[in-house]
Amino acid sequence: MRKYLLIILAVVSVLACNPRKKKKKTKSGPVNRFMTYHNTLFNSKEALNAEMENRDKAHVDNFYDPYISVYTTEDVVVEPNSFSSGNNDSGAPMGIGGRSSRSANTASFNNSSNGTMAASSGNNGNKKGATILQITEAKAIKAITKYSVLVNGVEKNKKIFDAYILLAKARMYQGKYLESLDALSYLFNTMDKDKRIPLAHIYKAANYTKLKEYYRADEVFKDLEENPKIKLKKEHLRILKVYQADNFLKWGKKELAAEVLEEAFTYNKERKTKSRIAFLRGQILSSLNKKEEARESFATAYKYANSYEFEVKSQIEIAKTFDNKTDSYEKAIAYITNIAKKGTYASRKNELYYASGLIATSATKDSIADSFFRKALKEKQSDPQIRGLTYSEIAKKYFSKDDYLTAGIYYDSALAVMSYQPEKERLTSLTANIKKLSKNYYIVKKNDSILNLAKMSPDQQREYFAKHIEKIKAKEAAEELEKRRAERSKGFDNSDYNANSIFAGNSTDANSFQNFGITGGSTFYFANSNNIPRGESSFKQTWGNRTLADNWRYSAKSSTIEELKNEALGLANAPDPRRLEPEFYIEKIPTSAGELGKLKKDRDTASLGMGTMYENYFGNTKLATKTLFDLVDAKPDEEIDLQALYNIFVFNYEKNPVEAEKAKALILEKYPYTSYAEFVKNPKSKDFNKSTADVEKLYADAYKLYETEKFKESSEMIDKAIVDHPKDALVPKFYLLNAYNAGKTAGKEIMILQLEQIVLNYAKTPEGIKAKELLKYLKSDVKLELTDESGNALSQKPPRQMSVDEEKAKQLKQELDASEGGKASGPAIPGMPDTMSSQQQNQNQQRKRK
Repeated sequence: MRKYLLIILAVVSVLACNPRKKKKKTKSGPVNRFMTYHNTLFNSKEALNAEMENRDKAHVDNFYDPYISVYTTEDVVVEPNSFSSGNNDSGAPMGIGGRSSRSANTASFNNSSNGTMAASSGNNGNKKGATILQITEAKAIKAITKYSVLVNGVEKNKKIFDAYILLAKARMYQGKYLESLDALSYLFNTMDKDKRIPLAHIYKAANYTKLKEYYRADEVFKDLEENPKIKLKKEHLRILKVYQADNFLKWGKKELAAEVLEEAFTYNKERKTKSRIAFLRGQILSSLNKKEEARESFATAYKYANSYEFEVKSQIEIAKTFDNKTDSYEKAIAYITNIAKKGTYASRKNELYYASGLIATSATKDSIADSFFRKALKEKQSDPQIRGLTYSEIAKKYFSKDDYLTAGIYYDSALAVMSYQPEKERLTSLTANIKKLSKNYYIVKKNDSILNLAKMSPDQQREYFAKHIEKIKAKEAAEELEKRRAERSKGFDNSDYNANSIFAGNSTDANSFQNFGITGGSTFYFANSNNIPRGESSFKQTWGNRTLADNWRYSAKSSTIEELKNEALGLANAPDPRRLEPEFYIEKIPTSAGELGKLKKDRDTASLGMGTMYENYFGNTKLATKTLFDLVDAKPDEEIDLQALYNIFVFNYEKNPVEAEKAKALILEKYPYTSYAEFVKNPKSKDFNKSTADVEKLYADAYKLYETEKFKESSEMIDKAIVDHPKDALVPKFYLLNAYNAGKTAGKEIMILQLEQIVLNYAKTPEGIKAKELLKYLKSDVKLELTDESGNALSQKPPRQMSVDEEKAKQLKQELDASEGGKASGPAIPGMPDTMSSQQQNQNQQRKRK
């Protein structure tokens, strides 16, 4: 009876407080607030809590990003118009933590009194299901719609504040920041006297941060802290300081972010949050090179950590703060060693060895660091990225010693296991460059060996290959012995078929190999010869030809440094049965001049490529210069020789003038009438200051000497003026005038070379444009006289009959030589009278029109 009485009272209460019933009184009573919460708002809150729990469980920290996030629920942003299918997973782009993750599980929430929830705002109605955040948003809107009590612009139902906060958070977590701000604005307009209003201001600032409006967010935080009318509670300060630090960090104000995080650490009491705050603060201090303070912060993160992962990563960060100038290497290593001895870190030894290697590297103890890194590789892998970084650290050692090929092998191994995309992309580009270099390297090595063998006598060749064959025999014998030992140690079939052997058909050992669908016979897969070809064929169909490497299933097939080496050296995978006969090798040595010449050409071209790659890919000017000078000493053909000398000059004329001068002298000696020779005389004069009166007078004097046909004196004056005033605005005019002098004294070919140099250096200047126009005419009929080694003219074919157009072009060029080569060619400078007569100017304009 008592049970039915309670039900009747409840029904009466509901009818009495029904908002749809017309009453003079407002609906803001306690019963209405009760209904608001338990009828709709409760489901909205539960949905949001479920989403936050899912995000927290699915969160995986990326310790290789510059900074982690304090909150593990905010590194996921759900697309506003995305709908899940099936299990309602919600995908997410990159968020606060700098990484993307996916919520683990989602659930649907039904309105207990009104049936299944309708699609939330944004749902287009043609897709089933909605994300949890959309459910949260829809439930909050429903609570507001049904139970809001607005009287004279003031909200009377206190529970509506919770509804709007839930609505704002749901929208913010979906990336709908402007809509979230719109929801918060209702609270500022109708519930500004509520004691919880600081919370709305905090989320307002958080939305501004996500919109990258850092200044506006900072203004909100300042107002919250400085406004005497606003009283902040501790629960408000816990959230405020975290979001304020995030705003400063993304704003680029790292020092302020570190200070605010120190306050946030004080206000927050939860161990997990305190640990994350301390870790983030340590990362910021490390980036500011405040190593000692960063170490203290990471030590605090280690103290409060709630997982082995966080503890170990804190220790690695502590190792990175080691300073060889102020810290004791012995104490630092002892500290990490003691940590590694703990049984709880047995599965993390590889990471702690990696940390020890970092300390040894900072202490410039390279050999010890290398041993630590190699120990880390022998341990069980706990984090693929750490394993990749360990390979990378070993590679750096070889890279610093200019051993790029060995470094490339370790970088390949690092790429196979790395998971952090930015570092992976960097190494991908680096290894691609190393592979290009290695291809040239092995071409040079192979061709040098062949050319040296070709110079030997038959007896020397036979003796050389006899020694080579002995090495092959010794190597193969050692490999065979090692193979047999490995087979015995692994229990491979040695014709042992006793009852305890795994090769016996009746083996009952629990650890023996299972029968892979084979009826009868041995339980070992490879013991049945019929299965081996079938298995190999099936494997190749599924995976293709794969290189043995870590994580091979998920790595795209690509050539390794070792494969490129074998390809370049012509080494086959299967041994040739004649490999132990000297004639097998001697027969392959080329003897014709054509084949040997091609080998030399290919070798020199590859060497030129190596030299330029050392500079362009790795910035190693010293090694690039040495490689190119070695190439010059090898006496390549003129084209490669000139390119090598030119590159030496370009690489060194600012960094190492001594080496540049050597290359310059050789270019001027060997190739004086080339554009390269003109370039090395004045390689850098593109940015000029204004001209002075003294330089203008020098130009006028040089021009007068040209007019009076004193071309040599004019050229000497120009050369001196350029040396004395390399940055003057008239330098291009000096060069153009000097080209005219060269045309009168050295001939048309030399004039063309100098004009080409002007076009190369001053293409956008009036002088460069003028030089380009002149080249069109001068190059139309240039013929070089061919001579033999003694300097005697070689007979040439009789000139062919020229067309009418070619005759006109030749006539125009001759006219240009007669008139434009004189006064007309000297371009006047601003403010000085042009020495060309008006009649000459008109004639030149008419020719240009033609």
